[in-house]
Amino acid sequence: MPIPAKELAMAIMFLAPFTASAQTDDAAYCQALAAEYQRYFVKSGGHSPRSGPIDGNIAADQCRAGNLAGIPVLEQKLRDAKVTLPPRG
Repeated sequence: MPIPAKELAMAIMFLAPFTASAQTDDAAYCQALAAEYQRYFVKSGGHSPRSGPIDGNIAADQCRAGNLAGIPVLEQKLRDAKVTLPPRG
């Protein structure tokens, strides 16, 4: 049974703020993961600089650019290093 256009429009208007909020929360979480990755894996100065694993660097760059695809990679890298993940949302 098809949903009438008026009811569909009402549902979209009702759900839109929740979707935007979730995306904002995910973007902030992604940024926090990138910051933790930077803190624990990347050392740019001193006698022994290190850049961190390439897949982690790509994921952190994705998060900084607003691409949420980096979240699972950063979560796994931080978990493997026994780093507590930042709170999500």
